[in-house]
Amino acid sequence: MLTPNIKFRNFIIKKNNKIKKKIKIEILSKDLIKKYPLLLSLTDRYQYSYSKKNLSKIKNYSEINLIGMGGSILGTEAIYDFLKHKIKKKFNFFNNIQPKKFSKSVKKKLNIIVSKSGNTLETISNFNLMLQKQKKNQNIFICEKRNNFLNLLAEKLKSEVFEHKNYIGGRYSVLSEVGMLPAELMGLNEKKFKRLNYLLKNKKFISLLIDNVSSIYHHVITGKKNSIILNYDGQSENLFKWYQQLVAESLGKKGNGILPIISSMPKDNHSLLQLYLDGPKNNFYTFFNVREKKSPKFKMSNFFVKFKYLENKSFYQILNSQKSATEKVFLKKKIPFRTFEVFNRTEEVLGELFCFFILETILLGNLLRINPFDQPSVELIKTETSKILN
Repeated sequence: MLTPNIKFRNFIIKKNNKIKKKIKIEILSKDLIKKYPLLLSLTDRYQYSYSKKNLSKIKNYSEINLIGMGGSILGTEAIYDFLKHKIKKKFNFFNNIQPKKFSKSVKKKLNIIVSKSGNTLETISNFNLMLQKQKKNQNIFICEKRNNFLNLLAEKLKSEVFEHKNYIGGRYSVLSEVGMLPAELMGLNEKKFKRLNYLLKNKKFISLLIDNVSSIYHHVITGKKNSIILNYDGQSENLFKWYQQLVAESLGKKGNGILPIISSMPKDNHSLLQLYLDGPKNNFYTFFNVREKKSPKFKMSNFFVKFKYLENKSFYQILNSQKSATEKVFLKKKIPFRTFEVFNRTEEVLGELFCFFILETILLGNLLRINPFDQPSVELIKTETSKILN
């Protein structure tokens, strides 16, 4: 067990004790948060730039528009979809340049506009269109405290601005203001997401994390650089889009990196599984599912006797049997994989997954001698786009 909430089975691989020792020294460092200040946002000691008084002024909105790109929005989308059963409000996400998605509305809504730099072109473009279509909305901005477009615009619109801490990169910001302000407006308990201190005291968690990072490192240095997520839970698709950015943008440097690919299962059994089983051996895999306690059952009145064994089987049982069957075939073919099985959809579970994947990424960056916190090549596209438009 990774935690009481998550069952985890690691890759079957011979462990490298030298690498494990190196990871252990890093993760058990007393100054871990001092070394990586962004990790403070994963604890309950983190101080937000908004207050409960700020929240009380905007908590009554039943519909909220969230405008951002990449790490400014992916984490919040993951929270909204994974915990949808607990959320009564409607959130609309604007995460790409899609003008047709914007509609006119006379109903007053809350706009939350997020951009660390305050100068993200797509976010500025989308908000401009929102201002044209829904003029009565209240606006809240989350960006760095510096001279940037969104700060200047907020001043002009007389809107509130909450600080995006400059030491927290967008893809690491899910448990800061960026994700927790929307989460609180969803009616969720932000304190329950903050699991880092609990996890670092859990020896089993630390041991499994170290083994996991050591195994991934082994795969990468031996040429397996495609990380394919076999996702058996539709509500976790945005969680893995968040993970995809975290890994790709943090580790894709100096000719190195891991390409995370999300595969929707069991649908992809009928399109990609043949390649996974008999194609190039340059992949490692992650199986992911969430136990469903309530799931529709088969009624066999309209089916042939041949499929009588499906009588009273739940759809979750069918899904889980396909996952188990795929794991068995992977074992027989000696295809490397790890498995996450989540027992409940709660803030604590999601917080533990966020913490695990963030720590995994930072530790892999150290082993690969890559700075996991910058994204120099992304800036090249921004510069060239600006030149073309000017």
